[in-house]
Amino acid sequence: MNSFIRFKLALTEEVPMIKPYREERWAELPDTRQAPVALSLALLDALHERWALLLRRLTDEELAREFRHPDSDIIRLDQNIGLYAWHGRHHLAHIRLITG
Repeated sequence: MNSFIRFKLALTEEVPMIKPYREERWAELPDTRQAPVALSLALLDALHERWALLLRRLTDEELAREFRHPDSDIIRLDQNIGLYAWHGRHHLAHIRLITG
């Protein structure tokens, strides 16, 4: 969700500074700990569908737009796509490890 918002900020602002967040604290909030997994998967599915719709229509110029992350400097959107793809595969590997 946060990466999608970062994309939208980069597409609508000039090299915006994004706000990092404490993932481990988000994971402890009641909606994260108590919501059914199916609800989170539905949210993720809808988000990815919406994001894919956006990505398919971006021009090379738009993919070259950037945002600034306080911990890792400037990131281009085309680079962020690769980072997010890796991130998703990383989470999937954890799920597969846990579920056998």
